[in-house]
Amino acid sequence: MSQPSALPQEPSSEAAYRPGYEIAAERILEYIVREELRPGDRLPTEKDLADAVQMSRTVVREAVKILSALKRLSVQKGRGIYVAEPEDAPWRESFAQFLPADLGQVDQMFEFRRHIESATARLAAQRAVPAQVKALREAAQLSAEAAARDDIEAFTRDDEQFHREVAAAAANMFLSATIESVQRLQRQVSIIGLAGVAGGSLVAAAEQHLQIAHAVASGDEEQAVALMTQHIDMTMRQFQEEIRHRVFSRDDASS
Repeated sequence: MSQPSALPQEPSSEAAYRPGYEIAAERILEYIVREELRPGDRLPTEKDLADAVQMSRTVVREAVKILSALKRLSVQKGRGIYVAEPEDAPWRESFAQFLPADLGQVDQMFEFRRHIESATARLAAQRAVPAQVKALREAAQLSAEAAARDDIEAFTRDDEQFHREVAAAAANMFLSATIESVQRLQRQVSIIGLAGVAGGSLVAAAEQHLQIAHAVASGDEEQAVALMTQHIDMTMRQFQEEIRHRVFSRDDASS
């Protein structure tokens, strides 16, 4: 792994004093980001980590203990130090309790999605840089091409990528992570609740993608929000109708 560039020295004045372990903990987290380590990846040995963050082993050892208690690191005896897997407790509970064919829960999921994605659309219109606009337009176009071929699998993949690009343009990692989590729930609805069948017109959804991309590119916040809200609401109605149809068909067949 690459060695870091020069790091700021520990403060010497009493007014600026910070405990060494606090500085070391900050530098270790910066090291993880700089080296692009992912959950489950192993960090260097304590000695090498101390060298990497340019602090003493004693201070690094204390910092590792703190980061372990905060569940950012996982110290495995005899094996080493690892980037901890996120607990993600609220999502674990949602995943465990979520019923993808339950209309009430599907409604709740889309209600939450509407609020989150409206926020990302607004921020994307404010913050998107040219490279992000380009990626957003490309994702929208790919979804349109998949819709024209009536390729449900490709459209689903491109649809998810489009919404991730909107979130990326919003430049808020918490919104991005939340949208990816909700996408996992919606994927369950598609596969289990709808058995992989499209929940409505792919062409109409793709056209909305293109319109949203244009609004974001134009910096039109209100239009981006309005279009995204319409898009999520249309998708919700389509999913609801298809699930109802399947539920009623199943009930009729069993009676």
